[in-house]
Amino acid sequence: MIENMQELIEDEAMAYFRADVCLGSPESFSLDEKREICEQMESTSKAIEDAMKADFESLPPEFRVKLLDMLCSSGCESEEFWKDLLLGEMPDSPAQLMGEDAR
Repeated sequence: MIENMQELIEDEAMAYFRADVCLGSPESFSLDEKREICEQMESTSKAIEDAMKADFESLPPEFRVKLLDMLCSSGCESEEFWKDLLLGEMPDSPAQLMGEDAR
């Protein structure tokens, strides 16, 4: 389980809040500040995605299959979104998803 998920979520929320403030008053921010805000948005979102992927990969193979099926059928985001996020490059077979050698 992701131990610091609350902290990751708070960091991401703050980055996106700063972006909203910047959009509301862009003249109040320098170009460097705007760049920093964009970088924080990217890095905090990536940190959450990386933590989710690592957590998924730590599960036993049979749980990974069930969780992925559940997420893909949840209606929250698309099937492609979940597969890209959790699997990265798509496996060629179910055996590869299960961590088995697919030679």
